[in-house]
Amino acid sequence: MASLSVGMACLGLVLCMVVVPSLATVYNVGDASGWATGVDYSSWASDKTFEVGDSLVFNYPTSHTVEEVSSSDYSACTVGKAISTDSTGATTINLKTAGTHYFICGVAGHCENGMKLAVKVESSSSSS
Repeated sequence: MASLSVGMACLGLVLCMVVVPSLATVYNVGDASGWATGVDYSSWASDKTFEVGDSLVFNYPTSHTVEEVSSSDYSACTVGKAISTDSTGATTINLKTAGTHYFICGVAGHCENGMKLAVKVESSSSSS
């Protein structure tokens, strides 16, 4: 009887390890449009709830970049001081901390033309 209880406890632990990580959401930035000029990213993000553990997937031609920047650099479209940058055409950003995260395209003129995204990340609603 004790081995049955231990077996059930192990099964419960394994299920928690499988189910809890699967609660994270993967967001394809811009949906079918991807990371491109001419997309309203404020509208795209407005109906989404981002949480710690979620991921942002940026798909784009290599004529663009994805740069995570500070709030002030986001507002001013300042390039050259990025927290992180990528230009591979497929960038995944794992949202590891709560707070607002800011992304721009570092190609001249692209941010000024709306190629920028701000996401407010909330603490995960699932408990560990």
